[in-house]
Amino acid sequence: MTAIALIDCNNFYASCEKVFNPKLKGKAVVILSNNDGCCVSRSDAAKRLGIKMGAPWFQLKDQFKPGEVIALSSNYALYADTSNRVMNILRQFSPDQEIYSVDEAFISLSGFGDKDLTRYGKDIKATILQWTGLPVCVGIGSTKTLAKLANHCAKKRPEYAGVCNFNALPIPSLNPILVSLPVSEVWGIGSRLSAKLNQLGIHTVLDLKQAHSPTLRDKFSVVITKIIAELNGIACSDLEQVAPPKQNIASTRSFGIPVTSIESLMESVTLYTSRAAEKARAQQSHANSISVFIQTSPFAKLPYYGGSLTVALPSPSNDTRLLVKTALWIVKRLYKPGYVYQKAGVLLNDLVPDEGRQADLFFDASEASHAQSAKLMAVLDAINQRYGRHTLKLGSEGFKAPWKMKQNFKSPGYTTHWDELIQAS
Repeated sequence: MTAIALIDCNNFYASCEKVFNPKLKGKAVVILSNNDGCCVSRSDAAKRLGIKMGAPWFQLKDQFKPGEVIALSSNYALYADTSNRVMNILRQFSPDQEIYSVDEAFISLSGFGDKDLTRYGKDIKATILQWTGLPVCVGIGSTKTLAKLANHCAKKRPEYAGVCNFNALPIPSLNPILVSLPVSEVWGIGSRLSAKLNQLGIHTVLDLKQAHSPTLRDKFSVVITKIIAELNGIACSDLEQVAPPKQNIASTRSFGIPVTSIESLMESVTLYTSRAAEKARAQQSHANSISVFIQTSPFAKLPYYGGSLTVALPSPSNDTRLLVKTALWIVKRLYKPGYVYQKAGVLLNDLVPDEGRQADLFFDASEASHAQSAKLMAVLDAINQRYGRHTLKLGSEGFKAPWKMKQNFKSPGYTTHWDELIQAS
């Protein structure tokens, strides 16, 4: 039987913080989004206090006693580094892996017939806890959809102790579990589709599993027929061991403080363009065009303005210098004095792979220039990767950057910054 496991880190951001700060153990901890806005991760203690995902921090902070809830800014570098450690551990348990998100991964356990997969799942859970300090849950099923559901049960039902193996359950034992789960718990069934299915009398996962697939396909799409097939143990999607390259890359941020000057806008757009270009190079892609937008807050009691513009490039490029030059040209045409700007963003559009890049027909030196650009960008990326982001950057990015994202409660870079390593005393 095919066997796929989904490993999911519990309360990932909050758990990462607890690993490096034991004083947070047992405390109500919330991790805040960009500019310390909303709760994007909550410890179990915070959940017991009724704090909802996405709740604005400014509304919450006065509802509790001082110290009752600890708020921390998102420490993305720490979370990414910890995620890489978890994924590397999982590769020791299976060579076939699909990284689904920063805190989730599928691995194939097919062909492990000589192993007790429930026991194997417990070994995975125990190893990750021992080596990283992170609690995880493991769900095992014959398809990715069933593995997702099994992981949900592993997380929500204490009797499974964090590991649920649907493949070890006969159908008479599995169906009572499926009938207890609302159809909205199925991977790919959003709230709107769930409401429509409820109107058709499909309320539970078992209802959907036993539904007439052709009828639902006619009412909705072929996607739901694949979901039904997967619920019945027929795999419709394989593990994607290499993530497909993105067709577009966006880099946007709200400012930490309101921005009124064109100089600050140009600095921020330089930073966002540099990050987008770095991501494009990481997947060996080149952009055919670049879009820039700037806007004021739609909620402020001030005049609103929002502008955007897209410019096609002479030939596909991922050179930070060319992309920034084009982006700043756009900013100068979008900017209107007298407005208080709240957000800006950059989008690299119509990305093509390196082998699919077409040179400029009218410039003989374009290929030589491209080769020089590729070497220079490779050096830029290598230095920034080794010595830290922004070790080398364009001068138009500035140095003080008061507009940068607010992170008033950020923890140290325990594993990503030499000056912030934990010291034993």
